[in-house]
Amino acid sequence: MARVSQEHLDARRRQILDGAARCFSRNGFHATSMQDVLGEVGLSAGAVYRYFRSKEELIEAIAGETFAGVRAAFDEAARTTPPPLPDVLIARVLRGVFERQNPGIDGQMFARLIVQVWTETLRNERLARFLQDSYTGLRLAWARLADAYRESGAMADDVSGDDLARTLIATAQGFIAQHALFGGMKVEVMEDGVRGLMSMRRPEAG
Repeated sequence: MARVSQEHLDARRRQILDGAARCFSRNGFHATSMQDVLGEVGLSAGAVYRYFRSKEELIEAIAGETFAGVRAAFDEAARTTPPPLPDVLIARVLRGVFERQNPGIDGQMFARLIVQVWTETLRNERLARFLQDSYTGLRLAWARLADAYRESGAMADDVSGDDLARTLIATAQGFIAQHALFGGMKVEVMEDGVRGLMSMRRPEAG
């Protein structure tokens, strides 16, 4: 029997994940069955279950890929001197997340898929642990960038790196939530808004 190449295995896994993401974004996680996923990707149950044994494993894999893309953007920023400022970096991260979506999912549908992942943590302890670990990793990544901002003189010394991290993560989450609920959000709008906040100065006392 001929050996199946790793390239073929990776392509099949990609096919299944993309199909599952389309199903989840259209119908919701709980309204989607594994049979729906099989029909979407046009594969047998055996072919799909070779890679993923349940919907939970599919949603965990989708979440894992999303966070991997975010982490890669932070790793790249950490290697840049001076590092990109928050307005540029948040926009870069969000563009990377939304540009990785497959052709069958528009931006709002993908944002809704992300929100579904968040809500699924309320009942899926393994996914909750994974997201908690990922969130902690993002906080540490932002905190390291905060050190670089201080060293370059871009940020005041009395600002907590963890406070900066939590605030900017919340900004990105808010963008995703708005896009999921209302649509029409553009990364450029958030980028300009963050840049506007960064440009503010306290008025001097008269």
